[in-house]
Amino acid sequence: MKIEENYSLERHNTFHLNVKTRWFMEYNNEEELVRILKDEYVSSFEKVHIGSGSNLLFLHDYRGVVMHSAIKGMAIVDEDDENVSIRVGAGELWDDLVAFAVKNGWEGIENLSLIPGEVGAAAIQNIGAYGAEFKDVVQAVETVEIETASKRIFPIEDCKYGYRSSVFKNELNDKYIVTYVIVRLNKRPRIAIEYADLKAELAACNEINLATVRKAVIDVRTRKLPDPETMGNAGSFFMNPTISERHYNLLKEQYPSMPSYPLSDGRVKVPAAWLIEQCGFKGKAFGQAGVYEHQALVLVNLGGAEGTEIALLAETIRETVSQRFGIQIEPEVKYIS
Repeated sequence: MKIEENYSLERHNTFHLNVKTRWFMEYNNEEELVRILKDEYVSSFEKVHIGSGSNLLFLHDYRGVVMHSAIKGMAIVDEDDENVSIRVGAGELWDDLVAFAVKNGWEGIENLSLIPGEVGAAAIQNIGAYGAEFKDVVQAVETVEIETASKRIFPIEDCKYGYRSSVFKNELNDKYIVTYVIVRLNKRPRIAIEYADLKAELAACNEINLATVRKAVIDVRTRKLPDPETMGNAGSFFMNPTISERHYNLLKEQYPSMPSYPLSDGRVKVPAAWLIEQCGFKGKAFGQAGVYEHQALVLVNLGGAEGTEIALLAETIRETVSQRFGIQIEPEVKYIS
């Protein structure tokens, strides 16, 4: 177990904000996590659990305990002719799991290549890209309850997954810590490349397979999104909003080129990036915070930005989009105060 006092979190958030935490505690297994949660001294502090910090915005120094999982491992727990189930430690990097699956010829998460973060965070966030979502492959999520330090396993039906949401983000927010995830992958790949960007990237490929799809996704994401190591960011800062069909039709009259994705319930999803770009934010700097020049969904730390500066920019964008389009866009990033 690693325990540090007045510890810098600059390496633990992809905005690379220079913030500190009163205590930082990293555990290697469930037993160490239980010891932390049962400790009377630790219980006297506010606590927050983080992954690799790819979906967090620290507004200032954290005066409590920041916990982090170093639980590793990928092990096959069930297998037949069609599928394979893998139990994965929450501290594993998500893209390492994708690479492992593709190397073994197991389909289901190749479209989620290069998404930053750890496996535990993927289970909370229900990450998604290019027509695939975490919920499509998860079987169960193993957790430890923070209040009681007792173990609980959530089968897929109890996780209540939705668009970038889960029971762990909503009614059970900050109540459970993910320790392991069990995912079920296909041994007989069914390649899904419906998205235009992916189709275009693969157009010149002689053979479309898991490896070429993974490479295509990585190439597209690399062009569109800045590397957090060179420019601090948290990937997509906002979720794509959904609006009523009536609202969409009214906007379509004003903005004939507005892209959209009809949903099965009659509502319409509108790309937040398009809304933000129409409001003139793309590529603009506001002090040390800015909007990435190649993708309006991405807010960036241009160097030395504070969390409050990025949050203020985000709120300015939200208000402007609301006033112009009557649409509320919500942050995908979690604020830590």
